[in-house]
This record gives sequence, C-alpha cells and structure tokens, in this order.
Amino acid sequence: MPDANMNLSLDTNIADFSDAEFSELFDGYLNEKSIREQTVVTGNIINIDGDWVVVDVGYKAEGVIPLHEFADEDGRISIQVGDKVDVYLGNMNEEDGHLHLSKRRADEMKAWDEISKAYEADEVVSGIVIQRVKGGLSVDIGVKAFLPGSQVDLRPVKNLEKLINETLDFKIIKFNKRRGNIVLSRRVLLEEERLRQRKETLKDLTVGVVMQGVVKNITDYGAFIDLGGIDGLLHITDMTYGRINHPSEMVDVGQSLEVKILKFDPDSQRVSLGYKQIRPDPWEEVDLKYPVGAIVRGKVVSMPDYGIFVELEDGIEGLVHISEMTWNKRVKHPSKLVNIGDLVEAKVIGVDAENKRISLSMRELEANPWDVVEERYPIGSIVNGKVRNITDFGLFVGIEEGIDGLVHISDLSWSQRVKHPSEVYQKGDDVEARVLNIDRENERFSLGIKQLRDDPWYSVQARYFLGQVVKARVVSRTDFGVFVEVEQGVEGLVHMSELALGEADWNEAYPDGKEINVEVRRIDQHDRKISLSEKGATERGENEGDVRDYMAKQGDSGATLGDVMGHLGRKISEASAEE
Repeated sequence: MPDANMNLSLDTNIADFSDAEFSELFDGYLNEKSIREQTVVTGNIINIDGDWVVVDVGYKAEGVIPLHEFADEDGRISIQVGDKVDVYLGNMNEEDGHLHLSKRRADEMKAWDEISKAYEADEVVSGIVIQRVKGGLSVDIGVKAFLPGSQVDLRPVKNLEKLINETLDFKIIKFNKRRGNIVLSRRVLLEEERLRQRKETLKDLTVGVVMQGVVKNITDYGAFIDLGGIDGLLHITDMTYGRINHPSEMVDVGQSLEVKILKFDPDSQRVSLGYKQIRPDPWEEVDLKYPVGAIVRGKVVSMPDYGIFVELEDGIEGLVHISEMTWNKRVKHPSKLVNIGDLVEAKVIGVDAENKRISLSMRELEANPWDVVEERYPIGSIVNGKVRNITDFGLFVGIEEGIDGLVHISDLSWSQRVKHPSEVYQKGDDVEARVLNIDRENERFSLGIKQLRDDPWYSVQARYFLGQVVKARVVSRTDFGVFVEVEQGVEGLVHMSELALGEADWNEAYPDGKEINVEVRRIDQHDRKISLSEKGATERGENEGDVRDYMAKQGDSGATLGDVMGHLGRKISEASAEE
C-alpha cells in the first residue's frame, strides 16, 4: 500500500488505498492547498526534542518552535505530544524543507484581533502592569500597551511603581494596529464606577445618617472620606473629643470607618462629616465625674506660657494655671516644673460644663508655706538666706522654697550711703537679716540687715554735748555745706558759713576723706541731725591757748581758778560781740 505521506503521481493506483487512507490523503491535500504564508494555522505537536517542539501543520514538511515559547506566566511547560496548537506560519521554504513557525507570534496576532474587537465593542480588557516607562506604565494585555500616568487613577498617583505586577482592568482609548499603538485608561472605568456609586449614595445621603466610608486622603486639617462616589470632609475638630495634633494620629489612608453626616449641600455636593458625634460627649456628665474638691490624675498634653493642660480622659482636659502650679511665685514658666507627657495629680477647683472648662490646682495638694511663716519666723528673729534678686529698691532674699523676704535699700546700713543695692551685694550672696514684719494676707516678708546692730543715733546724746570739739571725716558736699562723719553711722552738717576756709572755693577745699575738727552746735536725735562748726572748733582752740598763756604768765603769783575762768569768760564775750 502506498505511503500516505508520499507525493501522488499520475501513475498512482487509487484502488490501492482504503477509504480511510484515501480520505486522510485527500484532506491533507486540501489543507496543504489552503495553507498560506504569514497567517495563523493549527498544527499538531508530534515530537518534543530537547529545547525544540516539532509541529505538523499538514504541509509537506514539519516546523520546529523553541520550547520556551510554550512557557506560561510562571515559566512552566505543560504541553505534550498530540496537543493541537495555533502557530504563525512565516515562510514555506521548499528548497531546504523547513517551515518557519512561531507560537509567540501567533499569540500576539490573536491578541491583536481580540483587542481590536474589544476596542470596537468598547469592552473592558485586563492586563498586568509590567514596568514603569516615561510618562506612565507599560501594560501587558496580550501585547504591550501604554497606560499614561494621568489615566491611572482619579487622582494623581505619586508612586506608580507600586502598581507593577498588579492585574487591572482598562478601557482602550486609542488603537492603531498598523503602528502597534495601544493607549489604555483605568481612570475611565473608575469614573464610570464612581458615577454609579454616587447615584446610589445620594439616595441615602441625609443629615444625621451614619454611613460607612473609606479614608481617601489626609491633610493637615482633616481627612477626605469616600462615601461611595462622593467625598466628604472629616475635619480634625470632628474626629475626637480629645486632643490630636494631626489627623494621621487617628486614621490611615484606606481605613474603613463609620461617620455621621453633619452637613450636606446638594448643589455643590459638599459633605461635612463627624466621627466623634456618633459617640457620647464626655462633658455631659463632667459635674458628676469631676466635682469641685476631687483629686484627679492625668497626663500633661499641652504647655502654653500661662500653665498646663492635663488630659483627664479622652475628650476632657483641665487647666492648671501657672499660679496654681506651686506656691513659689518665682516660677515663670511651666517647663520649670513639668514636661509634656508627665503624669500629675491636681485638685479640681472649678467646673464650667457649658464652656467645657475645668480648673485644676497642683499647689492645693501641698501645704501653703505662708500659713506657718509667722510661727517659724517670728518678728525680731534672725534668718539666713541667699540673695535671689536685686532691684533698685532693695534685695530679695530666699528664706525657703516659696518664701522670699525683702530688704529695703533703707534697711541695708545705718551709716553707709547706698545708691543701689548692687554696690554692696550680688546674686547668690549669703546674708543674715532680722525679721521686721510679716504680711500673711499679701504674702510679704520684710527684713532688715542694719537692724542686726544697734542704731548709733539712739545714744548719740550720751556721747556728744554742745560745745564739744570732735574730729570728723568729709563724706560729701552740697550747695549749702559739707557732710562729715563723726563716727560710723552718725553724720553731721557743717554749713558753708561755719567752714574755716569761708565760702570761696570751699567745695574743692574739702575733698572726700579730709579730716577736720568741728564743734558740736546742735543735736536733734529725733530727726537724726547734728549741726557742726569748723570755725567754732578753731576759735575754741585759740581760747584754750590764751588760757594756757595767761596761766603761764601768772606763774606762782597765786592766781586762782576764778581768775582763770574770768579771763576765759571775757574772751568768749569778745568773740560773741564780734559775731
């Protein structure tokens, strides 16, 4: 029997073939006549030899195709001998007896045909994002297509790389088979879906309704929630009754949550949402939970210059004013006592539920040092402390925590002329002082340093008498005379008319520190004044010289004390007459 694969000639005897053999031979003949180059044809896998697959397409010769063209997306080979496959027939070279076949090219041509039909019918196609390219993404939909960045989503996508290897649906918006150009859009599908969802959402969208939404975007002032085709703004102030610094502390993009419709404008389709409004307001029972006098504990969440805000629970905060933080009035900023995040205890001293305010006090939990200051430091007692502050009018001396005493500039010294306290003391100096007065109501503590010693004016009349000549030191000058110090703490005035050098150039003639003899003319202990005379001291010295000369002349003449006193009286009378 002739071989069915042999070429037939005019001498071949048809009777030598069975019906089946003849039918197969005839079908092969017709198939061979119908095969055309550069078309997709169906063939049978007749052999798999190493990296090659032998395919019979019903022509005189078989064709071979690289095995890797049959690999699926995961690289697996699942074909076997006898499988039918569509292949692309390139050239039929009868001279070398080979057919040029391609499985991959056949798949591409079939894909182009299917894509063309989908484009004409405005159908959805699926594809895998394979790589980032200039201006967008490359997508495999059977052939490579271009997805512009502006067509990826409803909003611009900053990180397009995150979509690589994602399988997505698209619409074909441009198609040119001859140029091999396909442009896709995912945004078109999303807009269509959003429009459909919006129609459904608007049916139920009314003020007061609680709806499920998805966080779409987060800003500094709130979050935009997708309610299903329409976005609503959840403002940061409507997220929680408590305190947050940024919406991202509560929500994440893609998070699903229930929100309440607070406002809705059908014309502009603007929607305001609330999250905290679907939960009870903690301030409704604040009077019962935090009565005045209660001791509470909370976390420091804010620290303005005027105090600290303490979170007692989610949504409820109390203010501890800086004046209520400590009895120590020297503290000028809350950061000197606490830090953000610290847990503190305080006493409730005021509740205003209507305005949502709670006043707290930390110092009320401690004893007020002014309550016992008079017991601990009775008037007249001596205290020790450090100079904390210096002002024009005196020194502030720290006695203990929260208690400062003032030494007025007039109470620094009995004798020293102090123009400013910094001439004598510096901050941090240790000082000793006597308690002069305590004003509990106004929290004032008066101290004196000079009071540690006796006032020299108390006994000045016991040490000086009229007509007495003393040595004094010039301490200052005025337009009307010179002030001199007769002893520490006691100064007197020598009027310009009582200066020995007269009124001419007396200011330069009496520099500070110059010592002169003066006569005591008047003592006013009450007003702390002593009037002195340099001239009187000089005259008194001359009279004393005359007396000595008179007594020397008398010698042993037997002059009596009466004679001497008479002579002295005459001299004083003469001096008085001259004045």
